[in-house]
Amino acid sequence: MRRLVLLVGAVVFADTMLFAALVPLLAGYAEEHGLSKAAAGLLVAAYPAGALVGAVPGGVAATRLGPKQAVVGGLALMSLAGLAFGLAESAWTLGLARLLQGFGSALSWSGALAWLIAATPRERRGEMLGTAIGAAIFGALLGPALGGAAGIFGEVASFGAVSVAGVLLIAWTLRTPGVPADTQPLRAAWRALREPAFLGGLWLLLLPALLFGVLVVLVPLELGAHGWGAAAIAAVFFAATACEVVLNPLAGRVADRRGRLLPVRLALVASIVVSLALAWARDPLALVPLTIAASAAYGTLLTPGTTLISDSAERVGVAQGLAFGLMNGAWAVGAVIGPAAGGGLADRAGDAFAFALLAGVCIATLAGTRFRPPVGTHGRRVPEGA
Repeated sequence: MRRLVLLVGAVVFADTMLFAALVPLLAGYAEEHGLSKAAAGLLVAAYPAGALVGAVPGGVAATRLGPKQAVVGGLALMSLAGLAFGLAESAWTLGLARLLQGFGSALSWSGALAWLIAATPRERRGEMLGTAIGAAIFGALLGPALGGAAGIFGEVASFGAVSVAGVLLIAWTLRTPGVPADTQPLRAAWRALREPAFLGGLWLLLLPALLFGVLVVLVPLELGAHGWGAAAIAAVFFAATACEVVLNPLAGRVADRRGRLLPVRLALVASIVVSLALAWARDPLALVPLTIAASAAYGTLLTPGTTLISDSAERVGVAQGLAFGLMNGAWAVGAVIGPAAGGGLADRAGDAFAFALLAGVCIATLAGTRFRPPVGTHGRRVPEGA
């Protein structure tokens, strides 16, 4: 079991590291290829767009071919796309490589999480998913370092090394005992989509992607306006992401022991408070700690949301691979909309309006959790106060 947890953690770590590697390189690519802000935004969105396109195929692959085979396919695409990104010489090829990376990520995430769930006792599911998501967040933490290395040693060498790591992960995956495929037609996913708890879980994946999308656009711009350089801004988000790495396994354990929605409600309350505070914060002395707190609050929604998706899919008889494919799609929608909508709203109405609107969305979500009793760790209904 421990070996599988390490493998799944390594797979999602590699995926998110590639996703975040673009951050320190974006300005250089924009200058080199003459990209406008809108075009640079499209380059950023290419990865989640690929994940959105690959969401359903990833779920189908994990279900019909088996989780292990989906992971191998996703890692192969990631390795090829990483090398292509390093070799790209135009904005179009950069975008295409990012799109392919996102598609491969959808395959490997669906397979890896379905594989982990199949091998995990139900009473430890939240903890194990929290550990995997913590590894993914750690990958996002180190992604900018990969981008920085590419700036020093060159894109071909740095992203080529990631491709080599992907090949090694494929070898590790092939040597790890798999689980049987749960062959199920795609139309079975409609059973999950008619389940309110499953839809709630999807929303809890879309919401933090949306929240983060606004945060990572508006905060760096505001700090930059105060004269902060790239290294200082990166340090803020490094600290913020480190908090998420610690909090997600904890959120998973709380979800296992106290019900799936308790950590969701706590995270939503914290998200409302920090979003409203961010709406009025302009001084870096206030903005920096609030950014760290916001990242922790937003990120804590991921583990209980993922666990709720898994529980709901199991309850209605939908394969985990299909469920996690839909999960990837929900995350991708938020990751595509968040940066564009946040920047657009801030341009038209100011940062305060954008963050206040996020708080309003969190308030509506918190209210929505009261309409349906939470699901306990063994599929039973538990009291609202649990």
